[in-house]
Amino acid sequence: MDCDGLSHRIERIESQLAIQELPPRYAVAVDSRNLDALVNLFVPEVDCGHWGKGREALKAFFDPTLRGFYRSQHQICGHVVDFDPVNPDRATGTTYCRAEHEDGDQWVTMAICYFDEYARHDGQWYFKRRDERHWYSSDVLARPGQPQFQNWDKYATARYQPRLPNSFPSWAEYWSRSTPEELAALTKKP
Repeated sequence: MDCDGLSHRIERIESQLAIQELPPRYAVAVDSRNLDALVNLFVPEVDCGHWGKGREALKAFFDPTLRGFYRSQHQICGHVVDFDPVNPDRATGTTYCRAEHEDGDQWVTMAICYFDEYARHDGQWYFKRRDERHWYSSDVLARPGQPQFQNWDKYATARYQPRLPNSFPSWAEYWSRSTPEELAALTKKP
């Protein structure tokens, strides 16, 4: 029996399980508004762009963001993890999520895919970075795409516009084999 191979496989399984815990823990922390639990899912020196670095900077970002809607419910629908073939302390992944947000008299539904980077720090796996991209956001009583795919007025700025499915590398190549007429027939609005 190859003990080195077995221990490597066990370590990989343990890493996979630890990483797969991160998205549902994120969802629970967001929905329960537990900022400490939320920011502790990220590496200690998380880069928050113009907000700064570290978990306190991340908390300063999340607090006003989460105050933009009262209740939310994030459903994790699927998760794919890819380990870095060179660095065993790094991985990437995609997490599908359907989220609902109470914003005044609206319940806004979003179809989301998080593009994640993970890092192992002091033996524990964390998010290094999360890039939220979505297909649409729309009141639960409205059809996405009518009148547009970003139907949440307070997030109608360019920063929050849907980037999916166009940001998948295979998307444009796949549909390039279709005529404009074929595409128009698939995307007609009722």
